[in-house]
Amino acid sequence: MTNPDKLHRVSVVTPVYKGERTLPGLADEIAALATPQTSPDGHRWHVTEWLLVWDNGPDASADVIADLAERYDFVKPVWLSRNFGQHPATLAGMASSSGDWIATLDEDGQHNPADIPAFLDVAMSQQAQLVYADPTNPAPHGALRNVLSAGAKWFFSTFLTGTKTATFQSYRLMVGDAGRSVAAYAGHGVYLDVALSWVMGRIAQVPVRLRAEGGRASGYNLPRLLSHFWRLVLSSGTRGLRIVSGLGALFAIVGVVYALFLVVMNIVTHAAPQGWTSTIVILLMATGVILFSLGVIAEYVGVAVSMAMGKPPYLILSDPAVGPHGRRPGSRSSS
Repeated sequence: MTNPDKLHRVSVVTPVYKGERTLPGLADEIAALATPQTSPDGHRWHVTEWLLVWDNGPDASADVIADLAERYDFVKPVWLSRNFGQHPATLAGMASSSGDWIATLDEDGQHNPADIPAFLDVAMSQQAQLVYADPTNPAPHGALRNVLSAGAKWFFSTFLTGTKTATFQSYRLMVGDAGRSVAAYAGHGVYLDVALSWVMGRIAQVPVRLRAEGGRASGYNLPRLLSHFWRLVLSSGTRGLRIVSGLGALFAIVGVVYALFLVVMNIVTHAAPQGWTSTIVILLMATGVILFSLGVIAEYVGVAVSMAMGKPPYLILSDPAVGPHGRRPGSRSSS
């Protein structure tokens, strides 16, 4: 039975790459949630900490994070040694959290912190360990990116897992202990949502409306999006290798059928195709499949080698402005 007197402590984790212009407004919204609140279903909760994970972006986000930490007691900066990417940065924030729940939301303002109590109500009513946002409107990106994103998720759920999984979203709420455990064991190159799916027993969704991105350019270009998708494929287990094996078997069968076709044509009509055209086509197709298969296998081996060598998914340091590279202790201003 739910304890009506329990005050749920929520840690909010935000990876920061280009948040110079959007973080101050988001801070005001989260500040309004830092005092005890009551959800629509009557659950008492509040945001106890906002972990801003600096991922070495190209703007002045580091200065903004430091200023917010001085202004708000609940802001906890997390400084990464270099740019690791959104998912490793999120893992670093999750590992540094302490709340009963961990909410992850983006820096660009499209996720409304006021929706957090709706996540909590769904988690409590369905006894879910992980709750994803289920957008009721298209994401504030271009149409092409939205289509590709939907296609990637369909490919994952259809071919790489064989089950209909919850729609992956960077706006999510999870049980704090489970999230911190995932952050502790997740290896190099892991796709965060795949790692979460390994341990979360019940996954739910909550309808939310996405907002505009706050007038800043996305940090994802086409190469980064493709890399993001490839990490999803490699993190999904060995099903990708099975697909490669099935592809090889398919082409082998096609080759045998085509060979039998040529034999029958030669016996019946004595007019088997002459020349090198068919041979070259078959060689090109077979070589392409072989090289593709070797490339997929090599990627899996590369991930395994990186994990075996202990390559970390992230590395947390102290604030770079007050460390050895800082101008003077306690200051971020230029000399």
